Amino acid sequence: MKHPKLVRNPKTPVKVVIESESPNEYGERVVLLDASFLCNYQDAASVRHTADKQTPSITGTVYIDGDICPDAAVISCGHVVIFGERREIAKGCKARNLDGSVNYTRLDVI
Repeated sequence: MKHPKLVRNPKTPVKVVIESESPNEYGERVVLLDASFLCNYQDAASVRHTADKQTPSITGTVYIDGDICPDAAVISCGHVVIFGERREIAKGCKARNLDGSVNYTRLDVI
């Protein structure tokens, strides 16, 4: 059965660095992936008001077709470079088809 591609016409270049969840015996995280892709990118900005100050917050979501890191079951650490800005990965998701294959990878970044 052929599943439809949910990420179509990606045009935004992004560099993705994915690291292991736990550090090795030297306290360093192992780089699992360091590659460039084309993605669909959505971002949002908000300002949080507290009694002391206003804090801007910028978040974004990177959508990449397919499984970008098949060696990692879970994506939780790393960063992306998009539009010249480095953003940390807050959450990663592999959206699966009914047969268990990965349709697209979503990275929520801050």
